[in-house]
Amino acid sequence: MKHTRTTRLSASLFALTMVSGLAIGQTTKVDLGKREFEANCASCHGTNGKGNGLLVEWLRRSPTDLTTLTKRNGGVFPVSRMYETIEGANVPSHGSRDMPVWGTDYRVKAAEYYMDVPYDPEIYVRTRILSLIEYINRLQER
Repeated sequence: MKHTRTTRLSASLFALTMVSGLAIGQTTKVDLGKREFEANCASCHGTNGKGNGLLVEWLRRSPTDLTTLTKRNGGVFPVSRMYETIEGANVPSHGSRDMPVWGTDYRVKAAEYYMDVPYDPEIYVRTRILSLIEYINRLQER
């Protein structure tokens, strides 16, 4: 009886694995930074980060060419400045800003998604922003 139940459980787990498209031993690599960039940045900054996104003609100012940040900062990628710009914490509450305040947007999305499930909103926001910054670092002209 115990052997049969174990066999059924094993067969069920194997079937579930095969149906989900994940063969045993395979892993799927997800590029969180690239996913974040494509979802929130590419429409203005372009898929290549050059500032040539689809929405450029409707913007007041041209988006920054994100591929030259390191070059324009003396060869050092400006992680802190990038974080502050994306997170938007130092933006005056009634001041102008051309780029969305993604930190607030991420907090709202997290609250909508997690609702009553305990989570740390600061870690959630920080993870999304740092993933994005890491991806933008990979876009730098060398």
